[in-house]
Amino acid sequence: MNVRFERTGPLMELSSYPQWAQDMVMECEEAKQGVVDHEIWPAMCEGKLGATGTRHFMVGVWPVIERFPGYMAMNLLKTRFGRSPGDNMARRWLVRNIRVEQNHAEHWLSWAEGAGVSREEVLTGQAPHGSETLARWCEEISSHGPLAAGMVATNYAVEGATGEWSQLVYASAAYADSMPAPTRTKSLRWLQLHAAYDDTHPWEALEIVCTLAGASPSSAEAAYLGECVRRSYVSMRITLDRCMDVHRDPWAVSEAAA
Repeated sequence: MNVRFERTGPLMELSSYPQWAQDMVMECEEAKQGVVDHEIWPAMCEGKLGATGTRHFMVGVWPVIERFPGYMAMNLLKTRFGRSPGDNMARRWLVRNIRVEQNHAEHWLSWAEGAGVSREEVLTGQAPHGSETLARWCEEISSHGPLAAGMVATNYAVEGATGEWSQLVYASAAYADSMPAPTRTKSLRWLQLHAAYDDTHPWEALEIVCTLAGASPSSAEAAYLGECVRRSYVSMRITLDRCMDVHRDPWAVSEAAA
């Protein structure tokens, strides 16, 4: 039986959520730290990523940025107005935020240009081998998974980890200074929005997921949602691994040698 969940505590306190959700977050923490503590972020902030690594990152992550409104739209199609409080919450939230994600795609292109990667290269360039891992997972779970799974994998896990790593990069004065002064504000807009806006976004998504799943879902359902979160983090880490400098990319090295 699905016992209804209604949050009574603060949005951004884990104790406000059911025990199964608290356990899920804690059990996936190590996988999330694999993203937040990834070596790409200090390399970026310290100017050690290089032109190739920067190009790989901007082009390799772009499919997720470009398709994110689509992931949300596919989850929106799973909702039915009036079917449940969770459906109603998800419907309102997804409709409101899909347009925001479209604007984020434009901000990503501005960031890339400020970092020295042309818009044309981001849109049409060949992504590094294996960097499609995250995009493929998000597409799979958003198109075929239940509503709660699609949202916990994308709007909670992906956006939550992104909010944390973007804070690290945006806080770097050295990185900001590396952007051309005339367009610096525009170039940093994507980072600025995610370092602040996404601070509450994943918590809102978690509340919706808990409302959909209830206060005490079956152990199988809770385990499945946890697996979706963990897979998002692992997919993010793999994508970042594949976006590092050409010297760490055996495929790129072999191609260059050929």
